Amino acid sequence: MVDKIASLGVTFELTDEQKMLVKLARDFTREEIIPVAAEYDEHAIFPEAIFHKARELGIVNMNIPAEYGGVGATVFEECLVAEELGYGCTGISTSISTNNLGALPIILAGSDAQKRYWLGERLVEQGQFVSYGVTEAAAGSNVVGIETRAEKRGAKYIINGSKTFITNASHAHFFTVFAKTDPAAGHRGMSCFIVERTMPGVKVGRKFDKLGQRASDTAEIVFENVEVPAENLVGVEGRGFYLAMSVFDHSRPGVAAAAVGLQRRALEECVKYAQERIAFGVPIYQHQAIGHKIADMAIHYEASRLLVWQAAWQVDAGIVNPKVPAYAKAFAADMATRAAVDAVQVFGGYGYMREYPVEKLLRDVKIFQIYEGTSEIQRNIIVRELFRGS
Repeated sequence: MVDKIASLGVTFELTDEQKMLVKLARDFTREEIIPVAAEYDEHAIFPEAIFHKARELGIVNMNIPAEYGGVGATVFEECLVAEELGYGCTGISTSISTNNLGALPIILAGSDAQKRYWLGERLVEQGQFVSYGVTEAAAGSNVVGIETRAEKRGAKYIINGSKTFITNASHAHFFTVFAKTDPAAGHRGMSCFIVERTMPGVKVGRKFDKLGQRASDTAEIVFENVEVPAENLVGVEGRGFYLAMSVFDHSRPGVAAAAVGLQRRALEECVKYAQERIAFGVPIYQHQAIGHKIADMAIHYEASRLLVWQAAWQVDAGIVNPKVPAYAKAFAADMATRAAVDAVQVFGGYGYMREYPVEKLLRDVKIFQIYEGTSEIQRNIIVRELFRGS
């Protein structure tokens, strides 16, 4: 039977190495994340020590190629880890995985020298943090609308502007920043730069006090006449918009996978509770109103994971089709939100109390419908791709 399945060319069976990776991430989540998740959430503690433990295990900087000292993991393998970490705490998992996002512009478009220094020396060897700087106060979903400027002066660029809602900004040692080098050129006038935190004129502003994912640091960055060497330009000037879109195609499956992890946590908590809680003389899962909620949760979890796997496989295969990552991101985010809402309902009044885990899931989940492209933007992408050329 196994040989017959293999001959079809399609299989959902993980390799032995992938199974080991899942076990590694699952054990790490159980031992290092879940025991402290509530405390880190309540006090908005940045999980720096957990980050470095994860780095020692090779589940940080996973997408950095092996020739630069990284693991060289596939997007699919990143997703396997993201689901496990997201199961434990999506705030902590966001902090752990942000280096993958911040490094992507350099991985996709950087020179060999940039990769050796920023990826190999700074991230892998020194264990530093990098943040990804696109979002601005007036330009969230509309990436083309960014107002940060980078003016070429001799062998330098002078950057002025600000970024907001930047993950890990308070702790980042450097940033990959998108700015307009030719404001009149629209989306063809955007470029990407590596900006050191220590450069004069770089200021990290206030840290936001958030509803959920409170263990993940989110803050503003301000650039005032920051002089950046021309050698810090990532890729080709004016191609930054296309680079940002490619970054999203690579990063969205992993974000969706974290939402899948949260779905699984909601499902398992509900299955456990619905067996223990007795109402009208029987465990509450035997009441159809509750049992069907949990059944739907299971269906949506499995469907979300399959979409994530398909999106990751596509990126790893070199297929450029933004529609599929958008499918995965929108569906996983929406179904995770539904799962968290339904989990609180299954728990009833107890679900509203902090001593039970589903209250935190409900606060943490909402951001999945917002960051890395809102659910509405994902649908815009899908519509664009469905009707392209019509």
